[in-house]
Amino acid sequence: MTAARAALADAIAQFAAAGVGSPRVDAELVLAHVLGVARPRLPLIDELEPADDERFAELVRRRVAREPLQYIVGRAPFRYLDLAVGPGVFVPRPETELLVDAVLPGLADLARPLVVDLCAGSGALALAIATEHPGARVYAVECATAALKWLRRNVDAARAGVTVVAADVADSELLSELGGQVDAIVSNPPYVPRTTVVEPEVHADPPEAVFAGTDGMSVIPAVIARAAELLRAGGELALEHDDTHAVAVLELLRADGRWRRIAGHTDLAARPRFATARRVAAPSTAG
Repeated sequence: MTAARAALADAIAQFAAAGVGSPRVDAELVLAHVLGVARPRLPLIDELEPADDERFAELVRRRVAREPLQYIVGRAPFRYLDLAVGPGVFVPRPETELLVDAVLPGLADLARPLVVDLCAGSGALALAIATEHPGARVYAVECATAALKWLRRNVDAARAGVTVVAADVADSELLSELGGQVDAIVSNPPYVPRTTVVEPEVHADPPEAVFAGTDGMSVIPAVIARAAELLRAGGELALEHDDTHAVAVLELLRADGRWRRIAGHTDLAARPRFATARRVAAPSTAG
């Protein structure tokens, strides 16, 4: 049998050499996954069984190749959730949690708010809102076949009030039966410019969930258009964007003429990350 501490130390060294940003944390999380224990219990384990040692070595090789840690362990944390993820679905990032904080206060006094998550991916935003406001009725819209598999899996596991809609945000008839009734819309669409240099892990995400044309803006106009059609007067949009899009997204919202209280917001690293706006009753009242 192999000493657990030696195996862990070797994994940490390999991760550091490969440029993994948090080598110790990642090594401990991978080993905890292999052993089926919580990470704090690792110091209590002295030796690895041959099968566990082999499995750990295999997963270490995958992480050295910069496969996302979340794909390797099959889970991704998001607020109070533990989501199933894997090849074919975008791994939710911590900065996206801020969109939930942006819309929840406006839903607090509504017993049965209606919410739509456009470009839902794994369902992170939709499920976070549904679990943190149990009365919410949430529609999670996604068009990618591979991502829909993970979205449905997470929705089924959560047993929350989320309805999966297999559709493209560019469809002008999307959820037309809800037109003018939705209280809040959240969206983390693909928005990275095609020429942007990204971390190796990002290339494991499905490219259609990351990149959006040369300037990264090929999907955002459709999100703004669908949101304007679906939201009631006073309903709120929270839209994530690239840190190079702060001015462009706000200009799109102002030019649309159906929004007021348009504002840009930064993420945890103080980078421009998302915009919020409220639907007006008529274009003439836009601010």
